[in-house]
Formats: sequence, structure tokens, C-alpha cells
Amino acid sequence: MAKDYLDSGIMQGASCLMFYNIMLCILNTPKPGNDMKHSKTPRIRQLEALVSVISNGSMTSAAADMGISQPAISRLLSDLAKDFDFQLFNKRDGQLVPSQEVRLLEPDIRRVIELMQQIAGASSEITKRKAGHIRIACLPGFATSHLPSVVAEFLCERPGISMTIEPDRPERILEWMVTEQYDFGITDGFFGHPAVDRTDINVRTVCIFPKDHDLERLEHVRPQDLRKERIIHTRKDSVFFQELERCFREDQTELLSYIEVRQFTAACELVCHGAGVSVVSELDAAKYVDLGLDFRPFHPKLPHVISLVRPSHKMPSLIALEFMEDFITSLDPYLI
Repeated sequence: MAKDYLDSGIMQGASCLMFYNIMLCILNTPKPGNDMKHSKTPRIRQLEALVSVISNGSMTSAAADMGISQPAISRLLSDLAKDFDFQLFNKRDGQLVPSQEVRLLEPDIRRVIELMQQIAGASSEITKRKAGHIRIACLPGFATSHLPSVVAEFLCERPGISMTIEPDRPERILEWMVTEQYDFGITDGFFGHPAVDRTDINVRTVCIFPKDHDLERLEHVRPQDLRKERIIHTRKDSVFFQELERCFREDQTELLSYIEVRQFTAACELVCHGAGVSVVSELDAAKYVDLGLDFRPFHPKLPHVISLVRPSHKMPSLIALEFMEDFITSLDPYLI
């Protein structure tokens, strides 16, 4: 941040070089030029002591202002004078008056102190999880169903946090994780990648059907109960469909494929319009109960596996980890 500030072009003229040299000292970088005899670098506390004496006119008042002893502030200024290699103050009428060299540097020193205070404040906000930005990649269904409510509640309690939410297909989400473009992703059908860490979450699945359907009389629905039903299902190349087809096969029942969709939310919409029945995650089904859909538990248990994925070699921020924890907690009512 400090280096970006130096390169921003805000500082102009002769004082810019002085400001640049002071910041290099703060960043523990040698001053440019051939004179390298001073190996020590000024510390921010020394600069604060210098400004305090300038403002108060005496070391006694400055020490009280900074909450330290007078010998302590005297040592800070003595060491700083050695680093700068010039006199810091002249005494006039009982007051400490800054030397011409200090007067020349004073505006830039004050800017350095202000910048470091801003950095300290920003880092404190980040540590308290009150500032930052989270980049999330997710399946399109999550971007329009469960995720918005979790995000809204999370941000309501943290006004300094902002987010980017990018919905796309699983292949694209994996690519973003490998190239470290997002903090984490929400996907399914993830088979693993050496550059990606994951946490799998097993969500219950249910059979969904239009309200007043004959399936309402059942406590749970098995494949045999669906032998005459037109099935709306996910893509045939998806892991979930292959597991669903296995359940039908083991129950010696033919799966009557009718409509193939990419997302559970699309299946829910179609069922609400009476196009057929489906087996989806309860997480999605619950959003459509007031829109003409009903559901029952599906047996045998067929989990829908949601994977939270993130780059292996990129440590997530504290605020990103906190949001991931909140998201997982929000799924508790639907877990197997």
C-alpha cells in the first residue's frame, strides 16, 4: 500500500524526493544514492516524537502528549538526529524550534505518519472482519436461490465488506480456482484437483411434485412409486443423474426420462407448472413450496454433494473464511 502511494503521482516537486526517502526508511529500504554510511532506518515512533515536539514546543509537553517519559522521548530524538545526520532543533526563548532541515521535511513527515495511521486503521478493520472484499464463484442456481439471503444477512452486520458473486458452470469455477481468481467457489460434481482444496457437504434430496398430486399420500417416495411418472432430471452426464439412475436400476424400475435440465431450480419451475416430477436437493425444493410445489423424502438416501472449493496455494482472508463458515452453517437444516 505504501509503495502504491509512492508511485501514485500525487506527490510532485522537490518535496516528493524527501517523502520518497522517508517512506523507503519506513519500509526498511536503503536510501538511494552513494552515501550508505547510515545503516539504521528511522522508526515511525521517532517521527511521531519529532512532530510532537514541534507541536508542543518542549520535550516535557511532548512526552506527556505521547504518554511516555521525557528521557524516552529524548532518546528517540537523539537516535533520529544520528540517522538524519543533522540537528533537529534549536533553542530559542526556552522553546525548541525546528531547524531549517526539519522544517523542510515536516510536511512529508506528517504525511508519512498520517499514511501509517491509515494503514494501521485499515489493518485493524480487516482483523476485526469489518473491512475487505470477497470474491465468490458459484453455480447459477445458488446465485438466485439460497446464496442471496446468506449474503444479505452477512453484509448487513458488516457494512465495510463488499462482494463479487460470479455464477457459471462447474468447469469454469474449477478454472477460476486453479488460477486463483476467486476466494472460493460453490459447485458440485467436483472430482478433485491438486491446486484446489475442497469441503464436501451432503444435502438431503427429495422427490418434488405439483400440489394435490397422488404422491402426497406417501411418507417417502421410492423409485417404484415413480414408475409411471415423467421424470425431470439433471444432465445425463452429471454425477447426480448417474446416482439417481443407479437407484432406479437397483429398485428394478425404469426411469422415464422426460426433460433434462442443468439446474435444480429449473426442475422446480417445471414441476410447479405441472410438467412432471423430479428428485432435487431439499435446499432448492424448500424455496418453491409456496409456488405450487410439494415434496417428500426420497429413498434410498441420495445425497446431493455440494463442494466448497478454494485455491490450495492462496490463503483466504479472515473475512472470506468467516463467510464460508456462515454459508456452511446456513445449510444445517438440509444436511443428511
